[in-house]
Amino acid sequence: MSDIYQLTSRANPDLFFRRNDPNDPRLGEIVSSDPEDYASADIVILGCPQDEGVRRNNGRVGAAEAPNKIREQFYKLTPFNIKKKLFDIGDVLIGATLEETHDVHCSIVKQVLADGKRLIVLGGGNDISYPDGRAMAEVFGPEKWLGINVDSHLDVRIADERNSGTPYRQLLEEGYLLPKYFYEVAYQTHFASPIYYKHLRDLGVNRISLEILRSREQPDMELKENIRQQFIGQSSSLNTFFGFDIDAVRSSDAPGSSAPSPLGLRAGEFITLVKYAASLANTKVIEFSEVNPKYDIDNATARLVGIAMHRFISHVA
Repeated sequence: MSDIYQLTSRANPDLFFRRNDPNDPRLGEIVSSDPEDYASADIVILGCPQDEGVRRNNGRVGAAEAPNKIREQFYKLTPFNIKKKLFDIGDVLIGATLEETHDVHCSIVKQVLADGKRLIVLGGGNDISYPDGRAMAEVFGPEKWLGINVDSHLDVRIADERNSGTPYRQLLEEGYLLPKYFYEVAYQTHFASPIYYKHLRDLGVNRISLEILRSREQPDMELKENIRQQFIGQSSSLNTFFGFDIDAVRSSDAPGSSAPSPLGLRAGEFITLVKYAASLANTKVIEFSEVNPKYDIDNATARLVGIAMHRFISHVA
């Protein structure tokens, strides 16, 4: 525990909202950041306040402010139906380069997973999927985890340096993520390069577009069936990782994003997919990225992610 505490900075205590009403407790009064409570925690919250990967990808910066804005909204919520013990370890110490930050981030995630805990990661840019996925592979083995990217983009860009558009190409090419265990979910075809799409198809990656999600009665039905087939072929359950890029949600429901679009998941569909992630017994890491408070309206996007965190925690299998 001491090692990962040295790799993180503490969250501002002012973010832990207190109503001081015994009849109306809030999460800010319940969630601990005291090192002595780490050992007994079931779920750990970790922020990564950087958007260098977004800048490198020529996106609009601002996601570095997201972890604290999300915390601000999350800690105002009540503990209704929450039975798991939560611990906020703070934020990843940001390095001189994105690569250094990723190495630190990966070390923290590996330790939390090795300690048998689930992890909620708050970005920051979507490039954090690389250290999160690498940690999954190094702890459990590439053949023992599923990666689900819920995003309007494919994030398998070829680039001279890693950025918010490259994480899954890195994971695939470096052998940390097996194509048959990778899911591209809610991507929008008008945002998808046909060359990158063909690359994923030829590798055998599972692909579920926004249109396919919308064609089913419930937005998680197609994903449920695909993952069920993977579990059938395994002697033991696979560990799962869900990366939720807020760009997947339409801008009317999530205006504060790095790459907004008028089309996308509705807020309710987004929450349904988060609840599905919680329903899988072996979901180890859930990640929220690309929230951009600079462009948010009345904290609507940060609030949506805060509610998504609540739904995940209160529905964990």
